[in-house]
Amino acid sequence: MPADPPPLLRALEPGDQLACVELDREALAGLWSPEQWLTELSDPARPGLGLWAGSCLLALACGWLVLDELHITALAVRSSHRRQGHGATVLAGLLEIGRGAGASHATLEVASGNGAARGLYAAAGFREAGVRRHYYRNGDDAVINWLRLKK
Repeated sequence: MPADPPPLLRALEPGDQLACVELDREALAGLWSPEQWLTELSDPARPGLGLWAGSCLLALACGWLVLDELHITALAVRSSHRRQGHGATVLAGLLEIGRGAGASHATLEVASGNGAARGLYAAAGFREAGVRRHYYRNGDDAVINWLRLKK
């Protein structure tokens, strides 16, 4: 029996809207509306990458390029595919896009109670730089993270 092909990493595009909405609802409790996803996927200053197994979106990472900064706005991994390196794969790819676009640093916010995500970001070299109190809809604090992309 042949092995399954490895997941495919590729840029997200407007045609991926429904897959992004589905993964967002499962992994991020509906961070963005379908309309917001279409805006994200249509704007060249908002790069996004998806990791695909056939037509199934396993993981995604999205950001905004603003001047010399890549602000990471979303990172999600399908619950059935966590702890397999997929989050690290899409994050590394997005950071490379930022470097290629001239970003000198990357930033993001992560829920203070999300230990898995905080570990992922620390392993990628991010450093915690502050806290935004009661940042999320549920009242959780956000931990601000920074990463220098260019030496």
